[in-house]
Amino acid sequence: MSEQHSSEVEAGLARLEGYLMSQAALHEADEAGESFAQALSWLGPDEQHVIAERFAQHHLRLKRQILTAVVTRAEELKAEYSLRYAVLRRRLVGLTIAAFAFLATVVALLTAA
Repeated sequence: MSEQHSSEVEAGLARLEGYLMSQAALHEADEAGESFAQALSWLGPDEQHVIAERFAQHHLRLKRQILTAVVTRAEELKAEYSLRYAVLRRRLVGLTIAAFAFLATVVALLTAA
């Protein structure tokens, strides 16, 4: 399978996963709204329906805000850890070069003696 075909498949799967997740969130919001509205037994069916819809909308807004905050934090952490990794990699390369230089000097001194 070609690399382009593989990336197209991955993109398609990501879109499908996103769609399924959004449908699950909609279903969860609708169920939460219905459950909340049914607890308000003194309301009529039309009023319960309106309350259920408003609760579902609120539920989805809250979920979107949480997801946005999580994505933002993940991007911040990715940037932070990428920077830390780069610094660590530079230190490790520097220490490796210094160790090889030290060993080369020791070997040169021992062979010269």
